[in-house]
Amino acid sequence: MTSRVDKRLTTSVAPPAVPRTMSDERASPPDAGEVEGFGHLPLHAKLKAGVRELGYLHPTPIQERTIPDAVGGRDLIGTAQTGTGKTAAFLLPILERMLDQPTGRTLALVLTPTRELALQAEGFLKKLGRHTPLRGAAVYGGVGMADQERALRGGAEIIVATPGRLLDHMSRGYVRFGQLRILVLDEADRMLDMGFLPDVRRILRELPTQRQTMLFSATMPPEVVRLARDFLRDPKTIQIAETTAAAVGVTHLALPVPQHLKAALLKELLVDQAMSSVLVFTRTKHRADRLARQLQFWGIPAAIIHGDRSQAQRINALEGFRSGRNRILVATDIAARGIDVEGVSHVVNYDVPTEPDVYIHRVGRTARAQRSGDAFTLVSPEEDDNFDHIEQRLGIEIRRARIPGFAYDAPAPPASHGTGSFGRGGGRRGPPRGGSSSGDRRRGGGRPPERRRRPNEGRGHERRSTW
Repeated sequence: MTSRVDKRLTTSVAPPAVPRTMSDERASPPDAGEVEGFGHLPLHAKLKAGVRELGYLHPTPIQERTIPDAVGGRDLIGTAQTGTGKTAAFLLPILERMLDQPTGRTLALVLTPTRELALQAEGFLKKLGRHTPLRGAAVYGGVGMADQERALRGGAEIIVATPGRLLDHMSRGYVRFGQLRILVLDEADRMLDMGFLPDVRRILRELPTQRQTMLFSATMPPEVVRLARDFLRDPKTIQIAETTAAAVGVTHLALPVPQHLKAALLKELLVDQAMSSVLVFTRTKHRADRLARQLQFWGIPAAIIHGDRSQAQRINALEGFRSGRNRILVATDIAARGIDVEGVSHVVNYDVPTEPDVYIHRVGRTARAQRSGDAFTLVSPEEDDNFDHIEQRLGIEIRRARIPGFAYDAPAPPASHGTGSFGRGGGRRGPPRGGSSSGDRRRGGGRPPERRRRPNEGRGHERRSTW
């Protein structure tokens, strides 16, 4: 951000160079002989070759502490934030333990909450295991079942699945788990948020009891603790220090604005072409859709990604954003898990998250791989308390700024039908509902099977305060 806001508030400082770890997926690869950081871990040479070819130098703390016990077959509970390298922390032990097992049957199952995470884990599995005969398959909703059925019937050794779609296959008898040796529950707290724990319990009751189980979660709410108590045997708990600061290289800026003027302020910000790759976070799917339609109404194309978009729409939106065809991607937090896009110049928090961890996760989408980036947050008076909690967690005071010439005192228009454009019970009547920023309207309403409504989704922060 340059011309529209005081440069002193938006100039980023490049972070110092740091050694590459397995959570830094975009840094430059090292020389072939620089994988000695993994040399002491109990991994086969074929797997270390895969690590070397991916260009990783050192294991992350969760990998360092998890891999030895996991290779030994012990049940584990790992608590670590997203982005700490825990995917490799369970994929490498799975590959190691399965190397001497007969192929052609399902030996390991990874349950994960979203389609994006399933695809990401399956892609990473292929890279790590490229020198092994082991095969992986991703099973998720929003696409046809035929290809997944063939992979399951064909005995893919490692299945990465979302709970809803896996249950669909299980009900049709396509899955045989009689030889299963390893189960991984990834992002368990997120599966709780999405309402998947009953489905997870149904799946676990159908699996062999003699197995290794690993559970990974950023937090351990009571429901996840009960799940671990019911299905894990004498697990070892590995806790990695909680992330207390956002990514190095991020410049934070708060933009106070009335709720009904947020869309107009975002439009004003986007005039600046320095905002070349912008990831905009909204609180709900409904707000994401309406914001994207409003931007399109103003002639600003934007792609959308959230739980009600089809898999084809999600892939098209992500690929368009990665390639630069779409300058703006509007996303919800759940759908954004698994987004790995290089070169995001700006993250815009259109809605202030209610939890500081969500803010840290959002702004970490910029300033990746030793780059710098900007995080702008549009803060309405109703969200002031939540933003204060974020500042307390980060241990910093985030500067406020106003855009010169913007009409902050414009009154909210009278209420029309419903809640108007974006405000609480009021707002300008937006563009026609039939509009779609991607040109691909969703047909045949209804929620896809992988999405469950989050508790309290769509409820705003009701306590009001003033600037």
